[in-house]
Amino acid sequence: MTPYFNIIMQRQSILVIKFFTMTNDPNDAFWLAQVYYSKGDYQMARNLLSGSQFEESVSCRYLSGLCLLKLEKYDEALDVVGESNPFKKDHHVKNTDGGIKLEASLCYLRGVIYARQNNFEKAKESYKEAVEVDVKCFEAFHELISNSMLTPDEELNLVSHLDFEDADNNADLVKLLYTTLLSKYGNVHKFENAEQRLKDEYNLEENVDLMLARTDLLYVQCRFQDCLELCRKILSKGDLNLQVFPNYLSCLYETGGKNELFLAAHKLAENYPNSYITWLAIGTYYFSIGKVNEARQFFSRASILNPSFGPAWIGFAHTFAVEGEHEQAISAYATASRLFPGSHLPTLFLGMQYLQMKNITLAQEYLNLSLGICSLDPLLLNELGVLYYNEGDLNKAEVFLQKALLSSQNLDSGAKAWCSIHCNLGHVYRREKRYRLAITHFNEVLHMSKGESDVYSSMGLIYLKLGHVSHSIGLLHSALAINSTDAIATELLNKALEINLKLRNSKFIDENTGSVLENKTKEQYVKRRPSNFSTPKDSKNDSQFIRESIDNISFVASDPSGVDNDNDNGDDVMELDTD
Repeated sequence: MTPYFNIIMQRQSILVIKFFTMTNDPNDAFWLAQVYYSKGDYQMARNLLSGSQFEESVSCRYLSGLCLLKLEKYDEALDVVGESNPFKKDHHVKNTDGGIKLEASLCYLRGVIYARQNNFEKAKESYKEAVEVDVKCFEAFHELISNSMLTPDEELNLVSHLDFEDADNNADLVKLLYTTLLSKYGNVHKFENAEQRLKDEYNLEENVDLMLARTDLLYVQCRFQDCLELCRKILSKGDLNLQVFPNYLSCLYETGGKNELFLAAHKLAENYPNSYITWLAIGTYYFSIGKVNEARQFFSRASILNPSFGPAWIGFAHTFAVEGEHEQAISAYATASRLFPGSHLPTLFLGMQYLQMKNITLAQEYLNLSLGICSLDPLLLNELGVLYYNEGDLNKAEVFLQKALLSSQNLDSGAKAWCSIHCNLGHVYRREKRYRLAITHFNEVLHMSKGESDVYSSMGLIYLKLGHVSHSIGLLHSALAINSTDAIATELLNKALEINLKLRNSKFIDENTGSVLENKTKEQYVKRRPSNFSTPKDSKNDSQFIRESIDNISFVASDPSGVDNDNDNGDDVMELDTD
């Protein structure tokens, strides 16, 4: 505070004190306590309002509870504001000044106190009561929506029962603004209609709140690059907008923007050193560069500063998951799932953890819960495909992986997601012996990423089964060039070389493809080298010796999926990719 401001506050407090000593009126006490509160003298304001004569004044109770909240005396604050809402029925009289009803503010304050006590269920009910008492109590509505305290259906039901007439002539505007904040999982058409009306009828094309709502939609749709560009546009408008940072930081992590993450964290630390958003940013940066322990510390600080902040809890859980500490990760994800029922991410990550632990029953339960909230996330659909693959249900695995692939294409997801889905589809088709489709998807993986040794191994096995021995040998050499310790590729290569040697001693072999030539001479065969990794035609020249040799391959690795594939002739060693 400037000296000039202090002088004004001092003179104002002297005047109000004189009025209060003359009248001893609760209203004058309220105004005097407000002066103390504005100066930061919370204990003095609380002492002033602690008399029994102020208990009937809603304004005095509210300000007294606010002072106790600042003093972190949560139990005492709850005693002052009450543990339940006494205004459920008697709140229909509008404020003459058009402001927010004090009864609604009291309910909101009760919600904040419960949240500080980590009683999030009662906090949720208090926030709902606040916005039901007065629809203009936006702070309560924002807490419910931004912290995913309600499921998408509960959000829609709440908005449909709110009395927007309390907003007077702005009823339609307020309803449209509230609609744009609803969950983007199942209310996309409602959001887009409301957004268009706000732009056309109220000229809110460049409104920051509207752009923030659009970033939520883009992030849910996995359109990380588009979301990142819009976040940058919001930040370019001037002051740091803290509301944009959760999506902004997540998109930077997804797109690999480590330098920009560092700059964002540095700027936040400089301007908001005590904000939980700052600790989230620093934790995200450390997590992106692989410093997991440091990231865990900063995510933990963010969750302590704001226990109802979902991204901090999820980031904290990620630090355990990436190190394979499944029990700790599950505990943190379960807490996030309990606190944020409106988000599909905690249950998705719980399902992924249980899937890695081979607990198919719990994995399926949590992944289906996540699917009930969000049905278009390609990561979720991919995990469901992996789950059914591990169960041996290849038909369902194919269905979900095809949905994941379609969702990735429609939602402009990154190449990383495409790569994993194509790879998994390739394994499914390989297990179904639909080799041409399998190779098509494996080729897509190689076009996106050349460093996939297991893909080369899988293709080497397929070409070996189809009788293209030389081609198989080349692919297996490529696999070992990437990962020289790949036991599967080594075992397959040894067997392929053995088959190739024996066949060359007994059969004519096409020098270009390595295929066996039966009932033909070399002169009758038209030599033609196929393009690399082209989809082979089903060869009818495979000898019985090749089939028997492949069927008898003894693999070093055990089946990682835990599925009994004794009749799969060695296919069981290939594992699906999970993100």
